[in-house]
Amino acid sequence: MASKAKGVLKKAGCNTAGDAFAALNEYMYWLLEQAAKRAKANGRKTVRRHDFMS
Repeated sequence: MASKAKGVLKKAGCNTAGDAFAALNEYMYWLLEQAAKRAKANGRKTVRRHDFMS
């Protein structure tokens, strides 16, 4: 995932700091946890696209 993110940032004309991907990793874990909570709150075990969009 880091290489794809780096490519997107490079395409946008930005460089990436050494600690940028550690922060991105933490944020991704948080997003996944939130999506799982929303799916469970709706009685599902399957995380769907809209669980990330709330």
